[in-house]
Amino acid sequence: MLRGQKALVTGANSGIGKATAISLGRAGADVVVNYVCEPQAAEAVVAQIKSYGVRAYAHEADVSQEDQVVSMVDRMVEELGTLDIMVANAGLQRDATATEMTFAQWQKVLDVNLTGQFLCARAAAKEFVRRGVVPQVSRSAGKIVCMSSVHQIIPWSGHANYAASKGGVLMLMQTLAQELAPQGIRVNAVAPGAIRTPINRDAWDTAAAEADLLQLIPYRRVGDPEDIANAVTLLASDLMDYVVGTTLYVDGGMTLFPGFATGG
Repeated sequence: MLRGQKALVTGANSGIGKATAISLGRAGADVVVNYVCEPQAAEAVVAQIKSYGVRAYAHEADVSQEDQVVSMVDRMVEELGTLDIMVANAGLQRDATATEMTFAQWQKVLDVNLTGQFLCARAAAKEFVRRGVVPQVSRSAGKIVCMSSVHQIIPWSGHANYAASKGGVLMLMQTLAQELAPQGIRVNAVAPGAIRTPINRDAWDTAAAEADLLQLIPYRRVGDPEDIANAVTLLASDLMDYVVGTTLYVDGGMTLFPGFATGG
């Protein structure tokens, strides 16, 4: 599906990013595994991707730092020849109520979750424009997939920084899609719901917590990282070539506002 393409996944040493990097490699893409900590975990992801007969390497970079993002993409172009798929996945939470949230907590989340996505998308778009469309590789000049969240539209008390960052991702993605589409670049987003990842372990790792969480999910199961990875892989392929500026919600129906299923 992605044979001959080169992909970069940020925050790819665990959770959704790890599953996505592995999925892209399984689909035939060469993959750069970005990480900011736990290099051993990143190397394990690289080893699994290589087992599919494609190239992969790990690259340490903080996506909130402009120079590090530029260097990461420059290295990829030098080592792999180009970049075809950018998955801006790296993200974090620093939770607190609005009255207790520190400026540092607010700024860190915005820096990584929103500014980081802009920096990665900008660097990728520059390479896509430079190279242009290579028809034997893909119908588009390049694909950018922004990792968002259902909280780009669902308010989340106690998480103002996170929800604001994801609301920003929605408009960033749509604006980039509008701007870059005439140059053959597809920009879209995937918005996960409740997924079994380390970032939200407290919400699902006990029977009681999972039962409470399932009340918010009409499909009555918590998602797995592979659910998101499959969506990203499909969205990055030519099977979705006419999909531009769209958010694909992968949430088991969480955005259907299940509290109103019985009339509210």
